[in-house]
Amino acid sequence: MRRIVLACVLCSSLATACHKTDDATVDGKNFDDAPALSGDEYSLTWGPVPVPVGIENTQCIWVKLSNDQPIKVHQMHNALSIVSHHLIVYKDDHDTTEQTTPVACQPFSGALNATGAIEPLAITQKHDDEITLPDGVAYTLAAHQMMKLEMHYINSTDSDQMGSATVDLFAADPATIHDEAGILFAGSPDINIPAGQSFMLHQFLTLPAAFDLSTSHVFAITGHEHKLGLDVQVNVAPSRTGTMTPVYSPMPFQWAEPLTQMQNPDFSVPQGGGFDFTCKWNVNTSNTAVKFGESANDEMCFFWAYYWPSQGSRVCIHTTQTGGVNGYDACCPGDSVCSLIQQQF
Repeated sequence: MRRIVLACVLCSSLATACHKTDDATVDGKNFDDAPALSGDEYSLTWGPVPVPVGIENTQCIWVKLSNDQPIKVHQMHNALSIVSHHLIVYKDDHDTTEQTTPVACQPFSGALNATGAIEPLAITQKHDDEITLPDGVAYTLAAHQMMKLEMHYINSTDSDQMGSATVDLFAADPATIHDEAGILFAGSPDINIPAGQSFMLHQFLTLPAAFDLSTSHVFAITGHEHKLGLDVQVNVAPSRTGTMTPVYSPMPFQWAEPLTQMQNPDFSVPQGGGFDFTCKWNVNTSNTAVKFGESANDEMCFFWAYYWPSQGSRVCIHTTQTGGVNGYDACCPGDSVCSLIQQQF
């Protein structure tokens, strides 16, 4: 299988030219060398909406694609405005009514949907993000597929801005596709950064038997923190005391434009094993503790992993707030605590 590339380059705004980031290469591969986008193109647009100074919100749209026949999406290009914090692109087999004007929505509600009928295809923090899946791998979308775009934005500039995003999907020849891609969104809510202090969180997430990645191919990982974020490190291991294999270790970690690190070769997770992960944060200069939350003024310790063949999207957490000395692991949908997890976002 040829080297797959998920090209992520930084743009200061949709109207300005792109430039290379400091971490523009991985394993000697320059992200600018991504395969050219090709195939039938289908486009979606979120916004534009006015975003006054200091305003933060999460808003969604629901819109049907223009495809008359099922398609196999092998490539994607997402472009976000300067006020965008992140965009989640969902395949939505749950909702049936279009809503093309952005409206307030609960963050990550699609990923935590108990029915499993809403699945994220991509989570973009880059202002210009090109995604090419591995050879033979794609997302299958039905004719006139309902799509959900979830935008989290915040205007931290000194002037009013317009928030917007475009999503371009590129369909491959179905005869070239043999597997579906999926996304794992994993991390912990156990964050408490005292005023005037820095903080580090180190945990191990054991994947449940119902979500077995022992024969899967994990091919890309992206870390996620907010503005105090200093570092995200991820290892894969057969157990919490087993040999750790590093799979995500950007140097340096850039919280606003985190590296999507390609796995060359890709890897699987042994049965009974999971992910050992560490998040670090800079000194909290505010007067109150910073805890877990979706707001850009809160903090997060998560990473998402692209893999194939898909078993559906999952949101998996480890927490020491319950479950005894080793804590508690949960993967949603499918766990009884999923509704409680959703309330924290």
